[in-house]
Amino acid sequence: MLGSGVYPYLKSQGYNIMATDLVVNETWLSKLDVRKFKEAKSIAYKFKPDIILHLAAFTSLEYSEEHLEEAHDTNYNGTVNMAKIAKSLDVPLVYISTAGVFDGKKDKYTEKDIPNPINVYGRTKFYGEIAVENMLEKYFIFRAGWMIGGGKKDHKFVSYIVDQAKNGNKEFNVVNDKFGTPTYVRDFAKNLDAMINTKYYGKYHMVCEGTAHRADIAKFILDTLGIKGYKMNEVDSSFFDKQFPVARSRSEILINANLKKLKLNKMRNWKEALKEYLIIDFINEQPK
Repeated sequence: MLGSGVYPYLKSQGYNIMATDLVVNETWLSKLDVRKFKEAKSIAYKFKPDIILHLAAFTSLEYSEEHLEEAHDTNYNGTVNMAKIAKSLDVPLVYISTAGVFDGKKDKYTEKDIPNPINVYGRTKFYGEIAVENMLEKYFIFRAGWMIGGGKKDHKFVSYIVDQAKNGNKEFNVVNDKFGTPTYVRDFAKNLDAMINTKYYGKYHMVCEGTAHRADIAKFILDTLGIKGYKMNEVDSSFFDKQFPVARSRSEILINANLKKLKLNKMRNWKEALKEYLIIDFINEQPK
């Protein structure tokens, strides 16, 4: 999902990219499994990259909780493998982390706050952060928030709401007790591009400006797409306990403090970014 935003933007900027995935379902992809060190190293040595962008991860909280070893193998061991390869090639590594490394007890988080993940996914991503920091000197850790983007590869909240509207649903049950910062993949790609052309190595929060709960976002989606006569039921998280049983942080609001210090924060307000995404990727199939 993130790759579908990062790849075309970096290509448009003239980068020569070898894009890989575990499942090859696009013509611009080739296969690479980050869990298999020797194979990954062989592929990297043939391509000889100037920088490695490590986007691979299991991101489903429910799947990770039920498949602990697989989540650890991908999110931690896979990251260690990429760090080893980056070190041996003497090139920087970009590691994408998550707001899910925090427990949500604070209202907002900067890079100075100490992570305390409350689920398997958050823990495995945090362990990946620790590995990168301990193994490398040249690295960028970018923590993203609630990801929006991906178009046909969007299997997250935006497509969940849009699909319901397309199917003629007029009543929506959406939680209002979880807070976060949406992160638009195209803005993320632009800011990533700006950062990797510096030597300001380190850890950064990279999310859109502004905050919201899920019901705020759902209302904005439906209003932007011109859906009329819908009913929005704001519910608490317990409403979806059976569907999403894994513990989630009350607040995943991130502040781009380090980007702002460098005056390199290029992330727009989430409403502006989400409106663009909806127009570009969904407006031609706008539900009536």
